[in-house]
Amino acid sequence: MDDLVTTMTPVLWHVVRAYGHDRQATEDVVAATWLGFVRLHQTIDDPKAVASWLITSARRGAADHARKARRATPVQDETLSARLPDVESAEALAVLDDESARLWRAVASVDERCRKLLRVVAFMDRPDYRSLSEELEMPVGSIGPTRARCLAKVRTALAEEGRTA
Repeated sequence: MDDLVTTMTPVLWHVVRAYGHDRQATEDVVAATWLGFVRLHQTIDDPKAVASWLITSARRGAADHARKARRATPVQDETLSARLPDVESAEALAVLDDESARLWRAVASVDERCRKLLRVVAFMDRPDYRSLSEELEMPVGSIGPTRARCLAKVRTALAEEGRTA
């Protein structure tokens, strides 16, 4: 086997380089050719056909690599970004989902009155304090201080979760 590798590797190298491949691509194709030979050598009935099999395999590998290389033409980021939709990255979305889940777990940890108040405050730009006062059965003047206490409880819950995570 050593003699075969010593004899045939330069031949395979020249066969693959004839396809215009650089050093690294040539090394990859030649290595793949030898790997294929090791895996399939028992299928070659005539020992005189080994060289032919290796050369044919190297040619096919070089041609296949050349086809794939033509298809994989690198594109500049600026060109690509102009064609891609403007969306958040998967990583950024995962971080936002995680933060949102943490926040709502913290909100769920406070009492029902705080949860109602915080939901209204979170989803309304300028909540109507009079109707909110009636719904929560608290004076209008207590809504602001109660909201501050509820937010403090949520901050504490977030901080505690951060320490345990």
